[in-house]
Amino acid sequence: MDLNVNGKPLPVEVDPNTPLLWVLREQLGLTGTKFGCGVAACGACTVHVDGQAVRSCSFPVSSAAAKRITTIEGLSPDRSHPLQQAWIAEQVPQCGYCQSGMLMSAAALLVAHPQPTDAQIDAAMTNICRCGTYPRVRRAIHRAARGG
Repeated sequence: MDLNVNGKPLPVEVDPNTPLLWVLREQLGLTGTKFGCGVAACGACTVHVDGQAVRSCSFPVSSAAAKRITTIEGLSPDRSHPLQQAWIAEQVPQCGYCQSGMLMSAAALLVAHPQPTDAQIDAAMTNICRCGTYPRVRRAIHRAARGG
């Protein structure tokens, strides 16, 4: 099967029911996407498929064929994405484990709502952060929406 990951066509040989997460991490070596819960609840594994945030731990790779997949590695090659800059400015990460999934969820949110309200942020950001950085996440999303 052929995948389009971060703008590159990549052939993979895998069972079509394999979760996209494991193909990204184990077959393609893209380890920025994290395994958290395995049941699509925590959001650590969030990637974009055709611009939509999806939980890759429960998303069969066959559903991603012929679609654009973007991982945290594809968000920006040099941390220049406005969200990454806002994350740094607001000192969002603590342990950092959930951050790639958080960033991918936030990026999809800003495409859908370039100037999101607190309610829109709360509705979109269902990722779990054990460190409790939710107020910083909200500030960072607003900062990125303002352009810095």
